[in-house]
Amino acid sequence: MAALAAETRALGRATVSGEGPASLADGTLLVVSGMGQAAAGHGARRLVDAGARALISWGMAGGLDPALAAGTLLLPREIASPEGALFVTAGDWRQHLRSVLAASHPVCCGKLLTCHAALGSAADKAIAFRQTAAVAVDMESLAVAEVAATRRLPFLAVRAIVDTAADEVPQALVAAAATAANRVPLGRLIGALARTPEDILPVLRLARRFRAASRALAAAAASGALVPPVVHAPSGNDRP
Repeated sequence: MAALAAETRALGRATVSGEGPASLADGTLLVVSGMGQAAAGHGARRLVDAGARALISWGMAGGLDPALAAGTLLLPREIASPEGALFVTAGDWRQHLRSVLAASHPVCCGKLLTCHAALGSAADKAIAFRQTAAVAVDMESLAVAEVAATRRLPFLAVRAIVDTAADEVPQALVAAAATAANRVPLGRLIGALARTPEDILPVLRLARRFRAASRALAAAAASGALVPPVVHAPSGNDRP
């Protein structure tokens, strides 16, 4: 389950058949939901209803821990909400993927915070880091974790750090992403930047960060370890 189509490029070509989820070359099911917990929860339920036996929340995250550089892969042990909800990811699966990736790519397993709105300022990120001890933030993983827990399915979050704790995310970019169904509307973003030219350099810097995060997701996709070692399900094949 990914929020934006740009986050799924490393997974390869997806085939759409009818109204169900798309399917990758190895049979893995894929839903691009759009941003936010409501969309992510709906997407996760679509995957389960289509026969998925494990769930992955896939994509980018913003850094809260100043030690995390753009391009770091986050395989969180826990997913938390600002209100205190907490879900634990599948330990064996997470450790297997980490062991495959750690020799060639920086990997962190700290807590991931899921918020209802994007944290765009360095000040807001610092407050969230101090209050929650989460190392990164996204807007979807908690909802996917909740669906997995309800259906008793293995769950993993695979997130690459795009903006660091010190990066200010321009409001024009936050607004464009927040209104996206599954793609950032480029025309709307360009129009907003034309009105706030001081945001152009930060957006270009974030474009470089995005490339680093995309390479990290490509490494995870190429690892061969995205299928859980054991799927605890009553029957059926492993279909993350």
